[in-house]
Amino acid sequence: MAQAERPPGQLMPAAFFGHGNPMNALEVNRYTAAWRAFGQAVPRPRAILVISAHWYINATAVTAMPRPRTIHDFFGFPPALFDVQYPAPGLPDLADEVSDVVHPTWVGADVDSWGIDHGTWSVLVHAFPDASIPVVQLSINAGKGLDHHLELGRKLAPLRERGVLVVASGNVVHNLRGMDWELTDDGFDWARRFDQDAKERMLTDPTEFATLDAHPDYGDAVPTPDHFIPALYLAGLAGADDGDRPDVLVDGYAYGSLSMTAYTIGMHCPPVTADDGAPRPPADTPPDESNI
Repeated sequence: MAQAERPPGQLMPAAFFGHGNPMNALEVNRYTAAWRAFGQAVPRPRAILVISAHWYINATAVTAMPRPRTIHDFFGFPPALFDVQYPAPGLPDLADEVSDVVHPTWVGADVDSWGIDHGTWSVLVHAFPDASIPVVQLSINAGKGLDHHLELGRKLAPLRERGVLVVASGNVVHNLRGMDWELTDDGFDWARRFDQDAKERMLTDPTEFATLDAHPDYGDAVPTPDHFIPALYLAGLAGADDGDRPDVLVDGYAYGSLSMTAYTIGMHCPPVTADDGAPRPPADTPPDESNI
């Protein structure tokens, strides 16, 4: 299905994806079906700017190379996953645009270090499988607090007027040590409580999303902030326009301690009518010491 062109003056949508296990890049399930439906429904963007949980460094930077490499930033997975390539072009000029809209926050231009990591390509291989749209990544500055990332998301809002699709990729609930491989499509009580409260805030007052660190289940749901922070960027974008409320694209749980909830703003995505099944446990994948 060909993507529609964005009408002049229309804001580009934005999204947060709970990307879960990298094996979702190869799987067919209700989450990947929703990602595919999103890609078919969104107007064709000029570029995609991705905030991925897996570029978590001590600086704020954007990729600025014309041909970003596909990064397989994990181990212990089947060879077929390492064979996946996502050869999307970059857009070096977007680095200057990002720097301008988030000023005075300093943004470095990465011309040779990073590329497109699995937090990005595991979703985009479904949403935009032809890899023809330029992709740029924005790093997560690990030295900054939640409020900083919420505000940085808000500052990215002008890019939506310029045809840039802002995509955040992580997991609102992400506890690798708590995973139970028998619970392929279910969540522990604490995971459900936290995800539901996070959902209520995202849908009613996204500016309050950064206060979830006071939630009693935050320690279990967010033992490290890298996968939680991307959702703050969508919350910030939603907070930049009071009329642009988020919608749930798809939700659910995997392995007890991962939330697969995904959100969009600025668009209506047709519901996935076919039940493609629950996520299947990856073959020959160790439950620990694997980067998901």
